[in-house]
Amino acid sequence: QVQLVESGGGSVQAGGSLRLSCAASEDTSSSYCQAWFRQAPGKLREGVAAFPRDRNTLYADSVKGRFTISRDNARNTLYLDMNSLKPEDTAMYYCAGDSRPPRAWVPYLSPALYNYWGQGTQVTVSS
Repeated sequence: QVQLVESGGGSVQAGGSLRLSCAASEDTSSSYCQAWFRQAPGKLREGVAAFPRDRNTLYADSVKGRFTISRDNARNTLYLDMNSLKPEDTAMYYCAGDSRPPRAWVPYLSPALYNYWGQGTQVTVSS
């Protein structure tokens, strides 16, 4: 099973930026999709950005224009660049991937699509 390790979280003021990284233990370029999720206390885990193998990247409406997902296949690393951060972006951020055969009926930003996960990195944005 692929192991994922996130890093780059921290505390910033509103309007600031952070770059999250997710390093994989093996080549994940063939994965059907990789994505970033977040979960705030008392809330459900929500999809933030997805990097499908066969189509363009996708973003949650709440982060469009502010966050950018990218991948470096040579480093087996997924990134999330977060700009213009808001207090409501405060959450634990997780990266995830799906190595199974494609299931096109499952939305790319649904946690149900993914079968391997990192342990998370905390992002705290103060006003």
